[in-house]
Amino acid sequence: MKIAIGADHGGYRLKEIIVPFIESLGHEVKDVGCTCEQSVDYPDYALPVCDAVISGEADRGILICGTGIGMSIAANKVPGIRCALVHDMFSAQATRDHNDTNVLAMGERIIGPGVAQEIVRIWIETPFSNGERHVGRLNKVKQIEAKYELHP
Repeated sequence: MKIAIGADHGGYRLKEIIVPFIESLGHEVKDVGCTCEQSVDYPDYALPVCDAVISGEADRGILICGTGIGMSIAANKVPGIRCALVHDMFSAQATRDHNDTNVLAMGERIIGPGVAQEIVRIWIETPFSNGERHVGRLNKVKQIEAKYELHP
């Protein structure tokens, strides 16, 4: 699997831990930055990750900022992106199993590296259940996206 990852200054240190962790699981990583702890704007890193997922260049994406909130807001503006802000293992599993999320957001100031690594592992390894009720709900989300793509 190829995973695009991006972080702002508030998530830079955690990104630097997560990248080699993902590679140790046998996956390829596309790191879109940032490359330091100097202040940057989170949308500038959320968009390239989402573009990689939507274009098929990456199978999934991971976004990290201080809380994960800004990144998840920016990501969910992109039609076709289903980004979940996750800070616990149960949510990491449920968001893949039930919601077929294609982008994961986390907050470096909220969770530590060990928890983040376990969240990433679970999120990567959990398949979408493809359950009828979940598919139906995702189709409703797609209808919402389609409505607002035509009428911004």
